[in-house]
Amino acid sequence: MAPPKKLALPKPLPDGFILTDTEKKKWRLGRIIGQGGFGLIYLASLDVDRPVAADTDYVIKLEYHENGPLFSELKFYQRAAKVESRTSSQRLRKPELLYWGRSQVQKWMKGRNLDFLGIPTYWGSGLAENNNLRYRFMAMDRLGTDLQKVLDQNGGMFKKATVLQLGRELVTVLEYIHENEYVHADIKAANLMQGHRDREKVYLADYGLSFRYCPDGEHKDYKENPKKGHNGTIEYTSTDAHRGVAPSRRSDLQILGFCLLHWLCGSLPWDRVLKNPAQVQEAKTRLMDNLPDSVQQLSVSRDSGTDEVASFLLYVRNLRYDEEPNYHHLRQLLCHTVKGRPDLHLPARPAGASSSNVPDPSSKEKQKEGRGRGTPKARFVAAVCDDDDEDEEEEEEQERGRPKPAAAHHRSRPRSKKDDATEVW
Repeated sequence: MAPPKKLALPKPLPDGFILTDTEKKKWRLGRIIGQGGFGLIYLASLDVDRPVAADTDYVIKLEYHENGPLFSELKFYQRAAKVESRTSSQRLRKPELLYWGRSQVQKWMKGRNLDFLGIPTYWGSGLAENNNLRYRFMAMDRLGTDLQKVLDQNGGMFKKATVLQLGRELVTVLEYIHENEYVHADIKAANLMQGHRDREKVYLADYGLSFRYCPDGEHKDYKENPKKGHNGTIEYTSTDAHRGVAPSRRSDLQILGFCLLHWLCGSLPWDRVLKNPAQVQEAKTRLMDNLPDSVQQLSVSRDSGTDEVASFLLYVRNLRYDEEPNYHHLRQLLCHTVKGRPDLHLPARPAGASSSNVPDPSSKEKQKEGRGRGTPKARFVAAVCDDDDEDEEEEEEQERGRPKPAAAHHRSRPRSKKDDATEVW
């Protein structure tokens, strides 16, 4: 099947252009700070009477009205992470906080005594027109650098404590998303962003491929569709997605498990065959079928052992397609004594470790191809500690005002640098 026609980047709107969202809030556009597969990213401000400051806390994501990826992301935020509007009197007293009501996310956090949950805040959206061109836009929190850039600077690896801390935080993020009938479906370092003000906070961003797996409480049926096989970013695609099965909670968790393994070891066993999705699928199936040994033997050193990730993936393997995961247990499996925020610095290479275990940061081609590993198998220990519808899709296509797009596995190929944002947002 031929790849779909690439979505055109929108013609830029002029600096200082004023957008009005569906809540009647006005947003002033600043300079463009990045672009992605969906469109452009602008600095933005609610203060429309003066130029947008370089340190603003908001961005506007903009695409042509006909494109669609931003529409999918927008639907997720409106259904699962919306913010309540302020009253009229509150708007008059503090105009810059027009939309600063309590969000679904904040209410969920309060109920679980959490002080942070890594989901960006959605501030509003709307449509705009300029020179006979129609646009869709969404106002969001401004975020910092994505973790793929941090990972590249760190030689392709994170410290074990960092990997486990990130894993625990992301399990909680996924728990929230899943409780709201969605799965993310594209978890990877490039979609994890540091905070704009607080770089120790990490957010799961980019919900353009999010999927409503359980609309109105009815879980999608397990159904293999070879025409949609190998959907996702190939390194981390779930074994279900390789078979063309719609995303589910267990597929999100398996993708996360593959990410954790990659960040811990520096490469994955299937790195050399990424251009052949069928071979990648076979390699992932072998790894999952031979747990925990298949993951334990990838340990770089005793200090960077993979026992916890092996336990995590073993639990995921035993989940049924429509089964609700035990998120508390998953966090326990990734238990680590280190407290606080993840340390996103370069891990020390263990003495005597083969250079084949750690990618050469000066060569991205080497990182992409991966390397073989044959270190002795580590002892398996379960880490436990105190834890703290198709009808809808057609309706959404009609709302977009465009024909049904090409199969998702074409849209969600691994992103090139041209697709990813060129700057932080």
